[in-house]
Amino acid sequence: MVKGHAEVTTEALLEVGDRTGNTSYAPARMVIERGEGMYLFDRDGNRYLDFMAGIAVNCLGHCHPRLVEAIESQARRVMQISNVFYSDVQIRLQEQLSALSFADRMFLCSSGAEANEAAMKLARRYQRVIKADEGRTEIITFKKSFHGRTLAAITATGQPKYHKGFEPLVPGFRYATYGDLASVEALIGPQTVAVMVEPIQGEGGVKPSPEGFLQGLRQLCDAHGALLIFDEVQCGVGRTGSLFAYEHFGVVPDIMSLAKGLGGGVPIGAMLSTAEVFQGFVRGSHASTFGGNPVMCAAASVVLEEVSKPELLANVTDVGQYLQDGLRKLGEGSPVAFKEVRGVGLMVGVEVGPEFAGEVVKAARKRGLIINTAGGHTLRFVPPLVVTRQHVDDALEILGAALAEVGAGQG
Repeated sequence: MVKGHAEVTTEALLEVGDRTGNTSYAPARMVIERGEGMYLFDRDGNRYLDFMAGIAVNCLGHCHPRLVEAIESQARRVMQISNVFYSDVQIRLQEQLSALSFADRMFLCSSGAEANEAAMKLARRYQRVIKADEGRTEIITFKKSFHGRTLAAITATGQPKYHKGFEPLVPGFRYATYGDLASVEALIGPQTVAVMVEPIQGEGGVKPSPEGFLQGLRQLCDAHGALLIFDEVQCGVGRTGSLFAYEHFGVVPDIMSLAKGLGGGVPIGAMLSTAEVFQGFVRGSHASTFGGNPVMCAAASVVLEEVSKPELLANVTDVGQYLQDGLRKLGEGSPVAFKEVRGVGLMVGVEVGPEFAGEVVKAARKRGLIINTAGGHTLRFVPPLVVTRQHVDDALEILGAALAEVGAGQG
């Protein structure tokens, strides 16, 4: 056992982590010690400008004073009570989410995968029990989508690499082509429970939905009696410059899932729906021991207060466009070709190809910039929503040096 972590080497800690941890991941060869605002610091004294934010989680940056105070204060009052009781902070969060969104009702949980599981369960039960339509058994999702790591969520995920080794998958899923309404029209019918879609595909390569696509899905669902589910786990909570992505695209779903940025760094998820659809759940239909945890609700309440401020949302739009403009300019002279710069708000991707993406991430990290890849071929930029133009300038300078290194290595 490693004792007195401050006295042992980073290499020794990494060895224990590798030996005892999850082999599904390949953590960077560093041990993070603390965070502050836009920066992370490792135990060897290195500082990193964080443009990954825990993969779109730390929306207020690291250790935001109001967020820390809310967590500390609630932890001194009560940490966990289960759903046998209400807590005041849970009620406040539910009231906020309802007031700020289209939704009347919600189910609180601990992650995006759980929120998506709840969304799919609610959709199926609503159609079968409330609408008394037992012929509806299929949920349409999209190729290159990502909806989580539980068994139904990976089945909903339209990427075979996530399915491998977990067969048989959950029955009742069909996959359309993202952005192609005709492919949805070919699948939808009286057997369709719902269409589930990310307004911006995240893990599939940071791909915003094409103009008119979400509106078309709404129309198809209405015409066929199917529900429309938006997975906003990654693109929600201010990331697009609107509090929720559905507002940015001007399409209201029946059900929406949230997580990641909702807690600002602590684990919380939420599935929200209209009152009509939420009739599908009755007592005992679905539950979660940690759903509505007081500490997590206290954190999420502060996040919503901060992120819904007009000046912060305006910053997301302004700095997000500044980042895209800067990336396009950088790409003009880059030794690593930029195939495309795309995104909305502070959810931005640069497609460079699978042979370069991972190497650029490593080279940037070595110089003090944290980004990651999406879809294996895209550099993903999802910084805290409090990022400034100066931070973008600093990031672009580091990225330019990383691209030069990778480009030289390919020569």
